[in-house]
Amino acid sequence: MTRYLTDFLRGLLRCRRGPWEMLATIFIAVGVVMLMQPLAIVLFSYSFVTLLIGVVMFLIVSHFPE
Repeated sequence: MTRYLTDFLRGLLRCRRGPWEMLATIFIAVGVVMLMQPLAIVLFSYSFVTLLIGVVMFLIVSHFPE
């Protein structure tokens, strides 16, 4: 577990595509969950911003080296 986390953090610091794509995908997934939940209006309000950050991050990160 710690080896995987260390590799993930090292990939983030070196601007590698894999870890950053995973982070962008997590932002997109969290934004979709925030958009679909019926309980808190605050989460719904920030869902579009979260989705937008994830999509823009994914577009930028797709140009990073492997």
